[in-house]
Amino acid sequence: MARPWEADPSALFARRLGRSAKELGNTDGKTGCPDIWQLDNGDIAVIGRDLTADYRSRLPEGVGLAPDERLVILPGNMLSAAKADIPDD
Repeated sequence: MARPWEADPSALFARRLGRSAKELGNTDGKTGCPDIWQLDNGDIAVIGRDLTADYRSRLPEGVGLAPDERLVILPGNMLSAAKADIPDD
């Protein structure tokens, strides 16, 4: 059975939402850079720490992770910085 939404692996990075990890002080530029990007099809790509194994057993009621999904954590200041770039619709 097909899911109502599928990620399109051919979508390209279109624009960063918010500011870079370096601008926000969230990286030393050597060990990773959390980030939020809008893809050219409108979907959002998030780069963060994979904590799927840590959270899988304590997800809130009604929340699930498919085998091909990961729970990713990024710095709160990164999402706050992206707020102005995220459309309301």
